[in-house]
Amino acid sequence: MIKEKNLPALKKRALKIIRVLRKLFPDAKISLDYSNDWELLVAVELSAQCTDKKVNEVTRTLFKKYRTLGDYVRADRRTFERDIRPTGFYRAKAKNILAAAKVVKEKFRGKLPKTMEAMLTIPGIGRKSANVILGNAYGITEGIAVDTHVKRLARVLGLSGEKTPEKIERDLMRIIPKKEWLRVTYLLIEYGRNYCVARPHKHELCPLTKILK
Repeated sequence: MIKEKNLPALKKRALKIIRVLRKLFPDAKISLDYSNDWELLVAVELSAQCTDKKVNEVTRTLFKKYRTLGDYVRADRRTFERDIRPTGFYRAKAKNILAAAKVVKEKFRGKLPKTMEAMLTIPGIGRKSANVILGNAYGITEGIAVDTHVKRLARVLGLSGEKTPEKIERDLMRIIPKKEWLRVTYLLIEYGRNYCVARPHKHELCPLTKILK
């Protein structure tokens, strides 16, 4: 947890990082492909423990086969499992996505809800996924999506000393302006993919390392 006395310096540091990342990645945004809010939810659920590239390969065919929410409600689970198998953990994902379809249809009248509290009642949706969906579907920012890149880089860049996504998110929400909450996730993801990768590398050569010294 960030101490009050450290907040001003960390806010300044965070803004400096965001300014640099905006220049490096002016077009940073979600990399999952979808054409409506429900497809966004499906893609987000499939992306757990799977690359966005692989998810996009799978959904290219999946979204042609299952075109409406009703198609998911009526889907055969065994068949659906085969359809999404390349994304990994396909049994759990199929169970959650098909259950989510029924919840969205019956409880929310076919439309994704617009609050964090309601989103968290949908099978397979945790806080990170809810942040991604609310932000991209409705422009609603109730928090910051902390994926593996954000979790790792928050520590590397000195923005949070916490270890769990929930605590890291709380720290980031205190030091990053709310207007940046949605985009900062994608800026950090791009930075983690293109410069400061998880595997061993010359960290001192990363752009932000040079700037933050």
